[in-house]
Amino acid sequence: MAEAIGSVIEQSFDDWELLIVDDGSSDTSMAVCGRFSDPRIRIISQANRGLAGARNSGIAAARGRYVALLDSDDRWHRNKLMMHMIHLEADAFVDVSYAGSRMIDSVGRPMNAQMRPRLADITPAHILKRNPVGNGSAAVIRRTALDRAAFADPASPGRTCWFDESFRQSEDIELWLRLSAVHGCKFEGIAGALTDYRIAAGGLSANIAMQYESWERAVAKTALRAPRLVRRHGRQAKAYQLRYLARRAVQLGDGGFAWSLSLQALRAGPSMLVAEPRKTLTTLAAALAARLMPPARFQALAARHLGAKTAA
Repeated sequence: MAEAIGSVIEQSFDDWELLIVDDGSSDTSMAVCGRFSDPRIRIISQANRGLAGARNSGIAAARGRYVALLDSDDRWHRNKLMMHMIHLEADAFVDVSYAGSRMIDSVGRPMNAQMRPRLADITPAHILKRNPVGNGSAAVIRRTALDRAAFADPASPGRTCWFDESFRQSEDIELWLRLSAVHGCKFEGIAGALTDYRIAAGGLSANIAMQYESWERAVAKTALRAPRLVRRHGRQAKAYQLRYLARRAVQLGDGGFAWSLSLQALRAGPSMLVAEPRKTLTTLAAALAARLMPPARFQALAARHLGAKTAA
């Protein structure tokens, strides 16, 4: 939490407001927030509604023309907001600006792994198959675009939602798909890794399995409003998602699950071997190594190649 707040305060672009949503926390996070006395910081307290609900409350209270999201365990490069402001001000047709992300481990050490997304000519199919935004802390969104996707909260009359609060994971990709496939919003990236995205330990297989289930539900919801998109690209999207989760399982040290996910990805989309042979074969090799090697040896290997220890 402190790193996230500090990375906002240290931004080279200083015309911002930081809305911290206390989503019914019972830990010491609000005490951490209390150490910062910057007048641009506001705290919103509410009963627990989950990440999507916290984001909705923050968006509802936001006063700016642009909305940036930052999860409490991530952090921004000091020039992130400046670079996105330049991008959005330069092209009024861009609705969602994003950049790549560097992965950090549970204690904030950089890993030799980055999200290097496609930056231009983004279609709904690209978002469905590869989610170029990458993570919730990478996006800066035009407020007018967000409001195209706003809807009334079915459980709370008078309350507006942007994120679907029935999702506890994959709420980001559900919104990106809705903005792109349903509301015609333009996504475009800028060069550089401007977000530090934390790979946290704990609940490895269960968390990844739940992430996949929620991703499937996001795709099923998209199919109701953009059926042709999902019919045409859904199977390939499944393959890429399974491969991504296999790589996450490798990073978290769960070799058996990583190998299983890799095989499922190949069955769903064998064309990946032709389209992206290096990344696909690297994923398979890493999963197999994590499965077969003694944990200590694999962690030593991962430390050399990822720049940090695995979480297992």
